Amino acid sequence: MNVTTSTLSLTVADVDASRDFLCTHLGYQVAVAADGFASLTRGDAAVDIVLLRLGAEILPADQRDRRAGGLILALTVADIEAEEARLRGAGAPITMPLREEPWGERLFQMTDPNGVVVQLVEWNTGAPADPVPAPGQ
Repeated sequence: MNVTTSTLSLTVADVDASRDFLCTHLGYQVAVAADGFASLTRGDAAVDIVLLRLGAEILPADQRDRRAGGLILALTVADIEAEEARLRGAGAPITMPLREEPWGERLFQMTDPNGVVVQLVEWNTGAPADPVPAPGQ
């Protein structure tokens, strides 16, 4: 298998609100849009995103009312402090402030108007790694 691109499809109540959030705060651009549908892309390695309106008949019946709950869209960035400052200055809804985990992950989260959690991450490559024990040890 040779994957040429990755796309995350999210079912949301208000496609326009999520589209505007992702374009305004994260630099996504609309590739294609129609009523209740938007396909978003960026010019870098970020995952493409498709937004579908909740209840859309193009979805199988058992998927039409599923929301994008429990999902975290994580994007790895450089200079996370600058990104957090930029987004705070732009009024983005930061719902988890910048923090660093013991394993070297530095992150903060925002939540879009439909409740989709977006996490920006930067890895501290100088953090000491705890050795992972081999099975049976």
